[in-house]
Amino acid sequence: QVQLVESGGGLVQAGGSLRLSCVASGSSFSGNDLGWYRQAPGKQRELVAAITTDGNTNYADSVKGRFTISRDNAKNTVYLQMNSLKPEDTAVYYCKMRLSVRPGLSYDYWGQGTQVTVSS
Repeated sequence: QVQLVESGGGLVQAGGSLRLSCVASGSSFSGNDLGWYRQAPGKQRELVAAITTDGNTNYADSVKGRFTISRDNAKNTVYLQMNSLKPEDTAVYYCKMRLSVRPGLSYDYWGQGTQVTVSS
């Protein structure tokens, strides 16, 4: 059974930094695309950053230049380094793994989320 567990969230002042981690069990990260999403109260869940198996990255415009996604396949871990945090970054952050079973068939697995709160 695949499980993803996030950690690293917390309360930080505006301008500060946090590093989120997401560790997988039951499956290897290697060969699967990974992503970080967030959901603020009353808003839809949105993509923050994604990283492919080849290491290509993609970011939401709102976090470009401030956040960095990275992966360590040997540790089955994906990271989100968040710098210059703003109050509008406050949300529950989730990691997601898209498990590729075969061409055209994949499953998405989500972590339980970690709260990030940025005070002004």
